[in-house]
Amino acid sequence: MFTGIVEETGEILAREQTDDGLRYRIGAEVVAAGLEHGQSISVSGACLTVERFEARSWFEVFLASETVERTYLGDLVEGDLVNLERAMAADGRFDGHVVQGHVDAVATVESIESVGEDWYFEFALPEGYDRYVVEKGSITLDGISLTVADLTADGNVTVAIIPTTYDETALSEKSPGDPVHLEVDVLAKYVERLMESHLE
Repeated sequence: MFTGIVEETGEILAREQTDDGLRYRIGAEVVAAGLEHGQSISVSGACLTVERFEARSWFEVFLASETVERTYLGDLVEGDLVNLERAMAADGRFDGHVVQGHVDAVATVESIESVGEDWYFEFALPEGYDRYVVEKGSITLDGISLTVADLTADGNVTVAIIPTTYDETALSEKSPGDPVHLEVDVLAKYVERLMESHLE
C-alpha cells in the first residue's frame, strides 16, 4: 500500500524491450537507498516490483504486457521523469490517502493555469470514472495524492497544486494533452460494489 506522497522523482536511464514485456532502469537516490529485491515501488502510480538495484543509484523494474497496455509507461524514453514512492511501512506516518498502486485508467491533462504561487491543473477523465470522484475528495494522479478542487459537469477534474508538489514531482514536466495515471479512491469502488450486491 502507498499513501500518494512522492518521495522523489526518478529518471529513466535505460529501457529494454523483451518478448514478455519491458524492463526499465530508473535512476534514484533517496528511494534506492533502502530497497530490497522483490520490494514494491510506485512508479508514477503503478505498483511495480524491484528486480535489481544499486543503493543510492538506480533500480530495475519489469513491466508485463498487461501493465504496458493499461498504463502509459510503455511510452517512456530515456530522460523522462517519474514519481517514486516506496510501499508504506507498517509503522509509517499516513500523510496522504489509501493508494493501492493499481492504475484504473489513463487520464489527460486538459489545461494548466498559474494562479499566484499555485498551479491549477484540469484533467479529462475517461468516461465513467467521474462517478467515483467528489469535490474535496481524494484522487491519485501519477501516484500523487491530491484533493479535488472542482468536478465539472462534463466529468473533468481540477486540482490545486502547491509549489512544493509542483517542484518535487514530475507534474512540472506535464503539458496539456499529456497522459497521467488515474487511481480513484478505492473506498468509492467498495461502496459501489456493496450497493450493487445489496440490489441484486
